[in-house]
Amino acid sequence: MSSPWSQRREVSPENSRLLIERAHEELVAGNAADERLRDVRMLVRESWRRSLDSLVGAEALPPLDLTAEELEAYRRAHPLAGVIDMVRGLLLPGEASESGVVVAVGDAAGRLLWVEGDRDVRRLTGDMGFVEGANWSEHAVGTAAPGTAIALDRSVQIHGAEHFNRLVQPWSCTAAPLHDPETRRILGVIDVTGGLEAVTPQAQLLVDATARAIESELLVSRLRARAAPQRPARRTSRRAEPTRATLHVLGRDRALLEVAGEGTETVSELGPRHAELLLMLAIHRQGLSAERLGELVYGESGGDAASVTLRAEMVRLRKALTTAAPALVPESRPYRIAVEVETDAHRVLSLLDRGAHRVALAAYRGDVLPDSVAPGVEEFRDTVRTALREALMAEASVDVLLAFAETDAAADDIELLRLCLTMLPARSPRRAGLVARIERLES
Repeated sequence: MSSPWSQRREVSPENSRLLIERAHEELVAGNAADERLRDVRMLVRESWRRSLDSLVGAEALPPLDLTAEELEAYRRAHPLAGVIDMVRGLLLPGEASESGVVVAVGDAAGRLLWVEGDRDVRRLTGDMGFVEGANWSEHAVGTAAPGTAIALDRSVQIHGAEHFNRLVQPWSCTAAPLHDPETRRILGVIDVTGGLEAVTPQAQLLVDATARAIESELLVSRLRARAAPQRPARRTSRRAEPTRATLHVLGRDRALLEVAGEGTETVSELGPRHAELLLMLAIHRQGLSAERLGELVYGESGGDAASVTLRAEMVRLRKALTTAAPALVPESRPYRIAVEVETDAHRVLSLLDRGAHRVALAAYRGDVLPDSVAPGVEEFRDTVRTALREALMAEASVDVLLAFAETDAAADDIELLRLCLTMLPARSPRRAGLVARIERLES
């Protein structure tokens, strides 16, 4: 029986894997004419070259294209929203959290909209950014079943070493595109990721059959909708798209306020005090009384002087926002902002909730407003740092933990370093450096 890893029939699967890994190393190093590339399937070889043409990094994390709020709104309106229960029933029967695989449904651009399945596999694949909202197209992460299936408009199986991105090579996957049943344009993609069980012939038959069942269900639903009596549509005035605002506070004291809406985008730098005030209002969306806001920014001992200072600062903040972002000008009694302001710190927390530990660590640029001594800021700073540490120590791989150990937030964390030491193989060359760091901290 021929190996699924290579076109050569006399090569064992394990040797074939080594050949593919070496061929990948040569291609990434610029040796596109290396003989070993002939041992790679034509489908994979061509996908690798497309990945190189797209300047995909061999160890790059996928971009997170959709925030939690954008993802939720986009999923509700997506044509595939109505067939997710069918996907679960066909591909994740029984106890999905112990299925041994992860099932993902993405859109036509390769962005993952739903990721469900085995709890442990989701945790491990989350480390490489296989999470809802991430872009898994070929031009974003290179050769992988979801993106390659979309690029070729056919079902594909990618075995571990065939992935272009080294972070993905421990996994194998099968994916098939999902089409509009009438126009045949691609609506999205369905993917099964796991170990070798995810790339068996039976797995491909099941994924293909699921894709056809989904397309049939979409057509039936559409025909039913057309046959139903049509009610006259109500005339509604078109509301303007709400302004989207992001406050960047990680690793910087002069926060950046990024505002997008109505085809425009502005970025403004805020002074330390205005950054503190806007951050508190972003965290407490329900609003804050003048007294409570003063306590969060100036402390409980500020008294009347703090109240006077707060009012003056709020006047200045309103004046600054009137020019830079009129929709964000705070209301009074209580102080609040009508438009939701997202922060880069909240994005990190959202990534941790989705299990994207490596992506969350990459997004963590440092502590929240590190020089601020405002009580509310200090509390939120500790919340973000603690959430990051606890999530990584509980579920992240040793590579992610070692990267976290190099940040300022974990530089003196002996418990973290000891955990890394226990997770590293006995012969790992990185153990010596960890032991030396622990000894220096203990002394």
